Amino acid sequence: MTRINPLPERAIIGMVHLQPLPGSPRFSGDLDGIEQFAINDARTLIAGGCDAIMIENFGDAPFHGSEVTPVTIAVMSRIVSKIVDEVARPEAIPVGVNVLRNDAAAALSIAIASGANFIRVNIHVGGMMTDQGLIEGKAAETLRLREQLGHGPDSAHPIAIFADVGVKHATPLDSEWILEREAQDCWNRGLADALIVSGSGTGQPTSPEDLARVRLATPRATLLVGSGANSENLPEYLRHADGAIVGTSLKQGGDLSKNVDLSIVSEVIKSAKGTEI
Repeated sequence: MTRINPLPERAIIGMVHLQPLPGSPRFSGDLDGIEQFAINDARTLIAGGCDAIMIENFGDAPFHGSEVTPVTIAVMSRIVSKIVDEVARPEAIPVGVNVLRNDAAAALSIAIASGANFIRVNIHVGGMMTDQGLIEGKAAETLRLREQLGHGPDSAHPIAIFADVGVKHATPLDSEWILEREAQDCWNRGLADALIVSGSGTGQPTSPEDLARVRLATPRATLLVGSGANSENLPEYLRHADGAIVGTSLKQGGDLSKNVDLSIVSEVIKSAKGTEI
């Protein structure tokens, strides 16, 4: 099966963390302001040299487990579409969507509606115990939905599925869980287009040893760092991985409620592009 990879080598994917959206407990009531905040961050990430951006409803905690409400899909479609059309497409920058906590169907629908290029699925295969309760992967449903909607590998607008392995903020249900086995299942049986390895939580360092283990277990997979990347540790990470998703370290003062800092983005890109794999 052909895999979809919209990313260049040593890709740095900058995160756009959406503020609380309508329907979530901390929604401010100012949707226009939320949209502009996201657009500003997207512009800063691209100006700093990011190869791609990913947009997620980070401010919506506490998250639904596997199915968000219609208003979340509607609002995210509006914001992602605006970023694709006005910010990313003119610069030929791929855009991704992550609908927390694990609504792959919603993410895929938003990507199709907006023209985005990839989605992130936190739990694609197997099952994890999370703060939202038990969440089970729906690889079969996600892959079939992508084909039914006409956005598979051979389509005019293919949408890649980036899937986490040993996802953060979660505990495996299987007492005999092995990182390498989940990676192989996710790649060989779940047919993910890329694998993501993260630390234990948002902003927490990813283990280089875990990256090396997944690389050895799935040598043909596109492998991404999912958390904790910064200008200091990227050289070590990119010895094993093909790229990194960077969010927390790009914010002003490392504060997720603040805007992205252009000078920090530039330093991260300089570190990544100066690394030899």
